[in-house]
Amino acid sequence: MPEITANNLTLHYDEHGDPSHPVILLVMGLGAQMVLWPEELVEALVAKGYRVIRYDNRDIGLSQKFDGARAPGIKMQVIRKLIGWPARVPYSLKDMADDGIGVLDALNIEKAHIVGASMGGMIAQLMAIHHGQRMLSLTSIMSTTGNAKLPQADKQAIETLTAPIQSTEEEWLIEHGIAIQRAIGSPGFTPDPERQRARVTQTIRRSVYPAGLPRQLAAIIDDGDRTKRLAGVTVPTLVLHGEGDPLVKVEAGRATAEAIPDAKLVTIPGWGHDLPQELIGRLADEITAHAGASAAA
Repeated sequence: MPEITANNLTLHYDEHGDPSHPVILLVMGLGAQMVLWPEELVEALVAKGYRVIRYDNRDIGLSQKFDGARAPGIKMQVIRKLIGWPARVPYSLKDMADDGIGVLDALNIEKAHIVGASMGGMIAQLMAIHHGQRMLSLTSIMSTTGNAKLPQADKQAIETLTAPIQSTEEEWLIEHGIAIQRAIGSPGFTPDPERQRARVTQTIRRSVYPAGLPRQLAAIIDDGDRTKRLAGVTVPTLVLHGEGDPLVKVEAGRATAEAIPDAKLVTIPGWGHDLPQELIGRLADEITAHAGASAAA
């Protein structure tokens, strides 16, 4: 798999489609490798005429790690944030947004359609805030403004996602990964058990690096509420969100669309915090329709 130097880091990426076609850059979420973007979705976007690039965020997958860097405790970081005291974090969410722009720089891409999921949506929002001139469009999927007053995640969903790794044995890791999928997945769609296990196994065999998650989470908390900053975004924006999302509630998607001028909001019944096979076609259609309309504007 190719790697590049972007924003002074080594990042792993892959790309699909005709190099002459418009670029869609996919940005994944908290503790999630780029392969969480399903191959079927990548293929669907390519079939619609796009060059699709995925990359591992810093501190996850096969990209550069920040071994030894300590993230502040979540409770203390939240308290310091509330009273206006800065916390020392290994890196910021804006640093991660700069990484994505660095990928474009390294590949000599002037502008791209940016599509981010969950934390990747937050990163994509910051790209629009700080690097809007490099973006053809923004699609923010199952993400949020960071407003702490919005409805919070279901307890089971957040506890399962952030539960400590208790074993490095492959079978335990697979079962843990499946438990996460069940806790945050779509209540309106039933995954195929064999397919689900195969995907989790593929991800675990590619890389297991739980140390990056608390550092990425610290970056999210440190960035805080983006509502006021998003009011200045001029990039054409689509917000996609599941009405059954147990991790980032649909109200967060609505708040994101309200914060960005002229943003379009699409909510889907039964969709949770995942990319179910049954929605691949719908998501590809929504993303590319938005990209096409933005390019034509």
